[in-house]
Amino acid sequence: MLTLDAQVHTYEKNHPGRPWLGHLPGPDEATGPQMVAALDAAGVQGAVLVASVILYGYDPSYAEAVYDAYPDRFRLVKPVDPGDPGVGETVAHWAGRPGVVGVRLMLTPHGPEDPADPGLALVLGEAARRGLAVNIYCPGRLGQVAALAARHPDTNMVIDHLGLFQPKTPPVPAEPFADLPALLALAAFPNVSVKISGACTMARGPYPYRDLWDPIHRIFDAFGLERCPWGTDWTRSSGMLLQDQTQADVALVKGMSPQDRLALLGETLERRWVEEGAAPSKATREWLSYRLSVEAFRVMDRLSESDRATLMAGALMKIYGWSEGARRAEKR
Repeated sequence: MLTLDAQVHTYEKNHPGRPWLGHLPGPDEATGPQMVAALDAAGVQGAVLVASVILYGYDPSYAEAVYDAYPDRFRLVKPVDPGDPGVGETVAHWAGRPGVVGVRLMLTPHGPEDPADPGLALVLGEAARRGLAVNIYCPGRLGQVAALAARHPDTNMVIDHLGLFQPKTPPVPAEPFADLPALLALAAFPNVSVKISGACTMARGPYPYRDLWDPIHRIFDAFGLERCPWGTDWTRSSGMLLQDQTQADVALVKGMSPQDRLALLGETLERRWVEEGAAPSKATREWLSYRLSVEAFRVMDRLSESDRATLMAGALMKIYGWSEGARRAEKR
């Protein structure tokens, strides 16, 4: 089955030539070759590569380098700053770059709250003119997104990570879906889609995270699967998925061929796995967490094969206009 991930991050180790601005939970590095190996080992043909605002601010140069090396495997999204007077020109310039499918707004507590904010209007208006999706990170700001969707009905808006707070490290909140009604209300706007990304970090039970399925199916019912692209938000999600997963990790690794295991872990981690036997290291488990994020949705019940195909690739292809490269990747 064609599988496309709606959000992943790649990055180098922190170094003076491209210094980190913050810290992202997960491996010390997630380079382009390592991400491609993880995709291959998990049977994922491609992914939307979102430049990390936490590590690199508004600089997408590493994500661009990864795309240039693997143009059939990735598409590009970069964060933009609505407080920048030149943000409209930034969006227009970005739209002309090969591989670009969208931009990203971070509606954080420090960002603009007024739906009429001129910077937000510039981003949303220019993205619509350029045919780009606007990915919106908005925990606690879903009401503002509703107002923006009403003001900009021609803009393709994609809510990141179910629009809900997702922890980067344990514990999971007592009520992780408390704000679900506000998300479901956005289904009334046909220009709004919602990424089913990072959802596994909200699970209170172990793999395959069955406690997630009821609230997630409510999202499917409200929006329709064609507006619900699946994604992992890896590597950010790895900090949560390391918890209580040893048995699942071991079972997955034991079921892999030596070639697949080497592709996923690399030579160093492969040697550690062989030496450690049934006790994989933290570094090994960080890479395995990607496969867990994929497999959970492949075994998710209450979906027909047609529905699963829409969730795992079809919705993304429609929302981001990614077809030719994805089909080539599928035939690799």
